[in-house]
Parts: sequence; C-alpha cells; structure tokens
Amino acid sequence: MSSLSSAFSFRWLRSLGVASCLLGEVGGALLRRSVPLREVTTHAATLCGRCFIPVNITIFPFGAVMGLQGMQILDLFSAHRLVSTLLAQFVIQELGPVLAAVLVAAQGGSSFAAELGTMRIKDEISATEVMAVDPIAWHVAPRLLAMALVVPLLVVIANFFGILGSYTVAVGLYDQAHGVFMAHLYENVGSLDVLLSALKGLCFGVLIGLIAVWKGFTASGGAEGVGRAVNDTVVQAVMFILVFNYLLSSLFFGGGT
Repeated sequence: MSSLSSAFSFRWLRSLGVASCLLGEVGGALLRRSVPLREVTTHAATLCGRCFIPVNITIFPFGAVMGLQGMQILDLFSAHRLVSTLLAQFVIQELGPVLAAVLVAAQGGSSFAAELGTMRIKDEISATEVMAVDPIAWHVAPRLLAMALVVPLLVVIANFFGILGSYTVAVGLYDQAHGVFMAHLYENVGSLDVLLSALKGLCFGVLIGLIAVWKGFTASGGAEGVGRAVNDTVVQAVMFILVFNYLLSSLFFGGGT
C-alpha cells in the first residue's frame, strides 16, 4: 500500500511538473511574440461554433428548473418576490461559470486533445520541429489562448440564458410581475458580479486549455493513446473545475467565510 501510494504521488508530481513546464513554454512564446494571432482567432471561432449551442441549450432548462423550485420554496415564506435575487446570484456566481466550463471541457477540450494527440502520433509535431518551427507557439499556445478567451464569453452569455430560463418560469408560469422580477434583479446583481463570473470563466478556460494541450501534446501509444488523452482531459478538467470553483467562490464571493 505504501509503495502504491508513493507511485501515485510520484506520478502526480511528475504530471504537475510537465504541465508547469508546458505552461512556462507557452508564456515564453507569448513574450517572444511568436504566437500567430490568426491561429488563435481560428481556434476561438471553431470553439465558439462547437460550444455555443450546447452551453446555452443546457443552461436554459437548468435556470427554468431553479426558477420552478425557487418559486415553490419561497412561496412557503411568502417571499416569492425574491426569487430573481436568489436565482440571479446562483446562476451568475455558480451555475453559469461551472456548467459552461464543464460543457466546454467535454466539447472543446476533448477536441483540442484529440487534434494534438493525432498530430503527435502521426509525427506532425516532430515534422514541425524539423522545419525549425516552434510547435509550442504554433500548435499549443493558440489553443490555450483560444480557450482562455472563449470560456469567459460563453459564461457571460450562459448567465443571460440561465436567468432567462428563470424569468420564463417565474413571470410566464407563476405570473410574477415583470417589474418585481427585474427590480430585485437589478438591485442585487451588479456589474462586479458579472465581471467576477467572467473572471471565473477565464480561470476555468486556462485550466481546461492547459489540461487539453498537455494531454494531447504528450499523447503516445497510437489510437489508444489518443483516446486515453481525450478521456483524461474531460475527467481531469471537470474534476479540477469543481475543486477550483470552491476556491474561486471563496475568494470572489466570500463562500468560505
């Protein structure tokens, strides 16, 4: 048991070291200004196209369900007018960033890992190095930057659709006055909340992008290795998103106090 625990710890430390080195190389490429902006925008546009519909189609019913449950619970205390306050805080602080990041990890992170993994096993990355082109600057950094740019944008849009789902239930089904819903929403949710939610998305985007490019860039073992890299990307990204969500909520919104 001790040897197994030591081997597990060593593997995690080694993985952390490899990921840190990769992040450092990406930072070096950015400082050298050798990252092609055209590749960044191309990957960002592709990522938006892949993730926009899944993220918003998923979060709208989540917001609707929260609106349904919130109205029923607050009705017990004759406080249903506060439903927009409760739901907006929950959607903007927690549901929007986490759900958007998880779906992007499943849709976009897995595709980035698969692309880099396929390039690795087909020796395309090695061919890039032979041509004296930095593979980190051309293949890794653009994907990481695209992820860091797109996730905050999707989080902001997801927040809107989540609140829209809650609004549909509260105003459309439970006949709450539109003015009451919007008044409490504007009173308790400010631009700082939206900004911190987007900052959460930025942190999640960097996290997802780093895991995806690391797993894909270091893939080995043929098609099986690519599949393993894709699976590890999704599992580890979701796991770290949930862990870091608590830490970021504690830091930004005082969830740990």
